[in-house]
Amino acid sequence: MERKQVVVTGLGTVNPLGHGVEDTWKALSAGRSGIDTIKSFDTGEYTCKIAGEVKDFDPTVWIDKKEVRKLGRFSQFALAGAAQAIEDASLSKDGVDPERVGIILGNGIGGFEVAELGVRQLISQGPRGVSPMTIPKLIINEGAANIAIRHSFFGPCYTVVTACTSATDAIGTALNSIRVGQIDVAISGGMEAAVTPFGISCFIKLTALSTKYNDRPSIASRPFDKGRDGFVMGEGAGILVLEEKQHALNRKARIYAEVAGYGGSCDAYHLTSPDAKGIGPARAMIWALKDAVMEPSQIDYLNAHGTSTPTNDPLETIAIKKAFGSHAYKMPISSTKSMTAHLIGGAGGLEAIISIMALREGFIPPTINLNNPDEGCDLDYVPHVGRKASLEAVMSDNLGFGGHNGALIFKKFKE
Repeated sequence: MERKQVVVTGLGTVNPLGHGVEDTWKALSAGRSGIDTIKSFDTGEYTCKIAGEVKDFDPTVWIDKKEVRKLGRFSQFALAGAAQAIEDASLSKDGVDPERVGIILGNGIGGFEVAELGVRQLISQGPRGVSPMTIPKLIINEGAANIAIRHSFFGPCYTVVTACTSATDAIGTALNSIRVGQIDVAISGGMEAAVTPFGISCFIKLTALSTKYNDRPSIASRPFDKGRDGFVMGEGAGILVLEEKQHALNRKARIYAEVAGYGGSCDAYHLTSPDAKGIGPARAMIWALKDAVMEPSQIDYLNAHGTSTPTNDPLETIAIKKAFGSHAYKMPISSTKSMTAHLIGGAGGLEAIISIMALREGFIPPTINLNNPDEGCDLDYVPHVGRKASLEAVMSDNLGFGGHNGALIFKKFKE
């Protein structure tokens, strides 16, 4: 069976840098950080007091006011991003068969703030005090389900959960669902809203978060830099409309890029620590190249996972070298988490959008705060200032707890 080509026709996001693709791209291009002191709760007893929160978020811009109270924050982000992407793709019901539209999203944690409130209600009031909406607002599948309900799309609807690789794996799953003809269109990407007292506490206990730069939040996320001391939690959503090529051409949709390849792997090594040899992430990148029928030298830019943790950055550098060989030293690489913070399950969705915009605009966003590269981090990470470039194909990769690895390749669209 001939494999169908898949393209991207819509983009939408809310994240620490903005409430849309245009605002986000302007901030990234300028090298501006969206990381600040946490405003949503009192961090007096916390060793980490910073995060990439979505600022001035008004869900009623995209969601009916009566519906907002029924939704967890992660679902609100998902609905906002999806509304933007669907509008951007001009995906009216007249142009598509709703039974041929799927919703395949990635999420790592679900409604933490809902669970926290439910436990407080249980402790203070007993079981009678727990809200009946706790489970519908909390569970991870509800972001996808609410998009389907809102837009009356009847195709496959589910959520992929692979920690920080969730959105990348969701997009890869959507890609393959369209390729084999199961659906014509997919709403895909990811979302997360774990900047909560419990969420921050948990990652502090794992010693994963930055605690060194509480007084200077904008420099706390510093991927590949010797002074890094952990990642910075972020929140938001990155949602894409993927579409079978001929379907998009038939309805005269604007096409951003082709989704050329996807690779996913597992280290099968440890729940939280990656295999220091970098074999797992390298496999995902190599398999994405094979899936796209491309050579390493054809990738013009890599948007790296680049978390700013002591473990990830040198390990990821090793993996890039294994996957790309000598081309690793010629290929520009950047970690936009230095500006957006780390959206956990939503990271791959936002970074897919960023990769597509880099391809479209011919501009590579920088890795800010990279003043003194760590030993072993010896590649071109585009420090401080972005650069213009002629880009034909780009890759985005993500790594997650559990040893999950994923990589996506996007190419300039050519009929």
